[in-house]
Amino acid sequence: MVFVLFNLLPGDPAQMMLGQNQSEEQLALVRKKYGFDRPLVQQYFLFLNDVSPISLHSIKAGDYTFFGEKYKGAKLPLGNYALALKKPYLRESFQKTGKRVSEVIAETFPNTIVLALVAITIAVIIGCLLGIFAAINKGNIWDNVIQLISTVGVSVPSFFSAIIVAWLFGFVWYRYTGLNMSGNLYELDDFGEGSVLQLKNLILPAVVLGIRPLAVVSQLMRNSLLEVFDQEYIRTAKAKGLNQFQIVWRHALKNALNPVVTAVSGWFASMLAGAVFVEYIFGWNGIGKELVNALNVSDLPIVMGIVLLIAVVFIVINNNKPF
Repeated sequence: MVFVLFNLLPGDPAQMMLGQNQSEEQLALVRKKYGFDRPLVQQYFLFLNDVSPISLHSIKAGDYTFFGEKYKGAKLPLGNYALALKKPYLRESFQKTGKRVSEVIAETFPNTIVLALVAITIAVIIGCLLGIFAAINKGNIWDNVIQLISTVGVSVPSFFSAIIVAWLFGFVWYRYTGLNMSGNLYELDDFGEGSVLQLKNLILPAVVLGIRPLAVVSQLMRNSLLEVFDQEYIRTAKAKGLNQFQIVWRHALKNALNPVVTAVSGWFASMLAGAVFVEYIFGWNGIGKELVNALNVSDLPIVMGIVLLIAVVFIVINNNKPF
């Protein structure tokens, strides 16, 4: 769908790669080199051929699918073609001349992983604490306030909460928080000669990205804990004179955590897609920001590569079926 939608948009990829002042001969050479001069259906199957680890390639140097430097792997000659076993080739960026999509992903994906891990950690810790507190105080004002916060957290879009949080904590209250509205994990030092680790730039985007899973974890923890509280062994523990802390920590918590642990894996995969707006607003150098930049300049290979990566990660993490 992404491939088709992009090719329905106006614009010539060859023109985007070379600029506005190139001759028709140069444009024709680029179209032939990258297969832009072929029918859309054929272009699509050529893309699948590039992505597939087992693919068919020409042995003619002038052909787009020529098994050259861009395809690295073993090949089996079959007449004028060769059957190849190779790494998936995600092509090269239209805008970053000569730079492979795999290189762009390798530079940005680790930053997104760090952001998602910190966000899910914040969500699990704070969400579980709020859920436990709400379950212990079922029906009173604290329980109602926590449920209201959880509902708002799930309902508010990530891009809206990101803008509000960045404005409040990075601008209005900057003198108290010392946090920046935007920034990366590593930034240039004052002399511009090296990079410095800036963990404070991770706080705001991680908190914003963790708001929705935090709200879900809080609700799951509360409801699961209330169900456990109705079990016979909890009544037995109360009859033995154990206090509330001992009952929750020693007996109820380990059973109540099961649905939370199941939900966390799914939310981690969803964070990769949800990080798109958060990274862009906070200027975080991850695949989300890279995806938005690629969309702005119609850089199809970058978009396709990141979409495929997110899809693969999402499917792998959510595949709970035994082999």
